[in-house]
Order: sequence, then structure tokens, then C-alpha cells
Amino acid sequence: MQPVSKTESEKVENQFDRAFASKFAKSMFLSISGLFILSIIGTRMFTHVDLNLYGYMVGTVVFLGGFFYRFIAWGERPPTKIILKKGIKLLRRKSTPRTSTEHLLTYRFIWNRGFYRWTQHVLIGFGCILSCFVTFPLVFGWMYFTMSENGYYTVVGMGMDLMTVKADGILAFFFYNALNFTAIMVITGVCMALYRRLKNMQARAEQTFVYDFMPLYLLLFVSLTGLALTFMNVFLHGWGQPVMSLIHQFAVIVTLIYLPFGKLAHIPFRPMSVLARNYREHYAEQSMKKCKVCGTGYVSTEQANDVVDVLRQNAFDFKTKEGFYLAELCLPCRRKYRISRFTGINTHEINVKESNQNAKG
Repeated sequence: MQPVSKTESEKVENQFDRAFASKFAKSMFLSISGLFILSIIGTRMFTHVDLNLYGYMVGTVVFLGGFFYRFIAWGERPPTKIILKKGIKLLRRKSTPRTSTEHLLTYRFIWNRGFYRWTQHVLIGFGCILSCFVTFPLVFGWMYFTMSENGYYTVVGMGMDLMTVKADGILAFFFYNALNFTAIMVITGVCMALYRRLKNMQARAEQTFVYDFMPLYLLLFVSLTGLALTFMNVFLHGWGQPVMSLIHQFAVIVTLIYLPFGKLAHIPFRPMSVLARNYREHYAEQSMKKCKVCGTGYVSTEQANDVVDVLRQNAFDFKTKEGFYLAELCLPCRRKYRISRFTGINTHEINVKESNQNAKG
């Protein structure tokens, strides 16, 4: 058998792409197909399916549709294309593991803003992520539990028996209450965020209800109704649980549908920051662009050229009468140049830095 040539493989790929109306349709088809295949494997040909979780499954599929729509629309923008294309090529950098750890695990970029804000982000972020890691495998049947008559649970993952735990043991306790622990994390983080938004005058001036407060209220509602289910089951012997189960399911589905289109979208989008960081660091090591006015290196030459190219693609020239582009000025000189355009005073030609140009906050 002769190997398929590159041209033939490209033809097959193009034919496959033409089978779909858009990139969104292709992404959704592949994702749903993948979930379906994994569910067949995980549930052992659908012999272990919990129909009580059907609503969560539908909500997750709708969430995927919204996420792909948002991601593809975002990824088609000229600046994003540059970051994605060049950032993916730079994933082999030695600093990628460290950057990924700082951006996705330790949240060091938030630590610099203060311990309080770092704590609230860690609680909300990891509370949501861990909840997804527990919920999605259960919803699609990738993981479930079976109990034998000897008082032991068998943990089944992707159709394989992984481990056996005692029903009243410590591991089983953590398995049962994993979502309760994550709910407490989210509630604590949300309360901290609400307190800051209500007390901090700068935050109060900048925030809006729909964009800043509603995501927090949704997370709070989901977490409280989830804890209420456990309370009714343990202390009320199941009284009111069917109604609360529907309320909780409704809250989760609404949150999943809202998530790709609101402020919470930065949670699944967060890994893209690793690409942006690699892009900035790599090209900054190559050469730095010097400001046309003060001569200070302020950004990589590659990034400055990319900004000019992107603006040109969008029919924005921003070329000054002096013959350079606005993107070729550092931020302080750029601000002074804009002032000069309004006042008529050539302040951008004065080689004096602003006193607060390196201020942090």
C-alpha cells in the first residue's frame, strides 16, 4: 500500500470541511460525536444511564454550542488569529510549564493585586472547575458507582472497574460530598467578591448588574440549591428533594447557557493567556521596539509590527504627519501625542516622562 500524498490528504480534508456549512457546525458535529462515543464506552453500551441527569446533559450540549460560537467568532478576529497562530507554535518553549502553572494553577497574576482578590479567585475558579470535573463524567456516564451486598462501592470509570471503597469509609465520604465541598468554596468566594464590589468605591463606579453581579448571583444560586439537596436528603429524609432537584437543575442549565456569553466565559478561555504570554516573551527576547520619540524599548518589534498590520487590515492607518505610526510610540508618549492633537501643543516632542508612568494598580 502506497502512502497517501500530501496533496491527496489536503483534498480529503477540504472535502470534509465542505461537508459543513461553517466552522461552528463542524466543531459541534465533532464534539457531539466525541461525547456520544465516550458515553457508549463509559456506560457500557448505555446499560448504565441515569435519566435524572438528562437535563444537565442537554444544558452541557447547549453550553458547548455557545462556547464554540463565541470562541470561533473571537478566533476569527485578526489580532486573535495572530496570537493563536504564533502562540501555538511557541508551546514548546521551556517556560511554557512555568507560565501554565502561574496562569492556570497558582493565579500568580492575581496574587500581585492582593491576597484578598487572589483568595476569592482561587475559591471561585477551582470551585467551578472541580465541580465540572465531577459533574460532567457523571452526566455522560463516564463515571458511576455500583454497590454490592458486602457494603462496598465499586468506582467505574469509562466502563472499567477502577477501585472498591467501603461505603462508610473516608474515601466514600469525600466522593459523596465532593460537590458539597466545591459548593462551599464557590459560596465563600462569591461572598468575598460581592463584599468587595459593594465596599470598594472604584469597583462600584465601574461595575454593572448584568455583567458583574448577575454571574455571581447565578453561581450563588446554583451552590445554595445544591447544598439544599444534601440538607434535605440527610436531615429531612428526602422531604422536598424532588422539587429542589428540579430547581437546582434549572439553575445549572441557565448558568451553563449563560456562561459562554457573560463574564464567566473567561474561565474556559483562560488557557489562551498562556499563548499570549509566550508570544510576548519570545518576541521580546528577539528584539525590542524603541519609541520613535523617547527611544525607550516598550514592546517587541514583532508585536508592534503586528499591531500596525492588524490596524491596516481594518482600514485604520493611524499614521502621523511626522511619518510614524501611533503604535510605534510608548504609552506615555502616545498619550502626550493625543493631547497635542487636541491642544495644538507639541507635547509629544518634549522628552520628559510622566511621573506616574510606571505606577502599579
